[in-house]
Amino acid sequence: MAQPILCIVGLGYVGLPLAYAFAKEGYEICGFDVNEKRIAELRSGHDRTNELPENALTSVTIAFGTDPAIIAKADVVILAIPTPVDTKNRPDLTLLKEATKTVGKHMKAGAIIVYESTVYPGVTEELCRPILEKQSGGKKFSLGYSPERVNPGDREHTIERIVKIVAGEDAQTLDTLAALYGSIVKAGIHRAPSIKVAEMAKAIENAQRDLNIAYMNEIAKFCNRMGIRTKDVLDAAKTKWNFLPFSPGLVGGHCIGVDPYYLLEKAKDLGGKMPMVTAARKTNDKMPIFVWEQIVGALKNPKGKRVLVLGLTFKEDVPDARNSKSMHVIELLQKSGCMVTTHDTYHHNHAFEGLFDAIILLVPHREYRAMRPDDFRKIANDSCIFYDLKSVFEKEEMETAGFRYLAL
Repeated sequence: MAQPILCIVGLGYVGLPLAYAFAKEGYEICGFDVNEKRIAELRSGHDRTNELPENALTSVTIAFGTDPAIIAKADVVILAIPTPVDTKNRPDLTLLKEATKTVGKHMKAGAIIVYESTVYPGVTEELCRPILEKQSGGKKFSLGYSPERVNPGDREHTIERIVKIVAGEDAQTLDTLAALYGSIVKAGIHRAPSIKVAEMAKAIENAQRDLNIAYMNEIAKFCNRMGIRTKDVLDAAKTKWNFLPFSPGLVGGHCIGVDPYYLLEKAKDLGGKMPMVTAARKTNDKMPIFVWEQIVGALKNPKGKRVLVLGLTFKEDVPDARNSKSMHVIELLQKSGCMVTTHDTYHHNHAFEGLFDAIILLVPHREYRAMRPDDFRKIANDSCIFYDLKSVFEKEEMETAGFRYLAL
């Protein structure tokens, strides 16, 4: 049997690495995205997300385009579309619906349509299938679901090295997809018994991380009230073999801070509640306020104080600033009267200028981690506060350098 022709719809943090992985194995790949600037960059060999190795795109053949007609070539169409929440934290499936309409209009008869987006159980079959049926004019197709497990900025846990969950609406589709994904995923394939099971599995993965981080954030608040260091407590606890080594912090981005709301929406539809998931979301959503309170409390009179905030993305060593909680902290500092200067190694090239009353390390990119206490000292006033959100630096070293050291 000849290799199927593939089309990846959506070429962001998930879709592009997937297209590259298949292209490396010799598959004929079409890459479709509505963003003309993105397509132009990819055609020139540039990936702004930094998810691929340097020169990766010039080493493979991928037909990038914004014309949806290229979808008609594909035997298998894989949709890797963002699924955010709206301003009220309700699932926003607008992008997924629009992409599904486009695929429905252009797919060929007999194609397998696979979704990788994180959704609540039922979306693939109950929402997407009717759209495909309507837009295709009744063409035959089969549905599959294989949730993405990409960790932005992580060069160790790549697509090839993470076990892939695969589900299909029937045994034949499942076999086809298991063989297809199995050809690029060396870690192995897990065959889920149904699409809903696979959807649910993905949704609970990030919700579990949200719960664990929320617990650590509660511990951090407790330690702060006790006057002891969270890092010291966690270092001690980690010596037990079955202690889960999570750390406190700001939970942003488009996965951990979003996906639990999809579970909560489905629970609401079913007439149920998930109080633990709800509590975790509330705890993590309020952490920027706690961080701000720590900083302004140390400043005492924040009005007019010069504050340098380092790191604007949602996590270290990635350029993605979507749903970054650093922005919330910055807004609160500005409302308090602080004169805030921001810097991020992925968004700014300028040097630090002047002397600051507080240096706030919110996102410890590798460039910041490589700096020494004396490097920060050059841009600090005599009584400067150094707020180290994730305890990257040693308290004693920073205090020896003359800082008032604080951490979450």
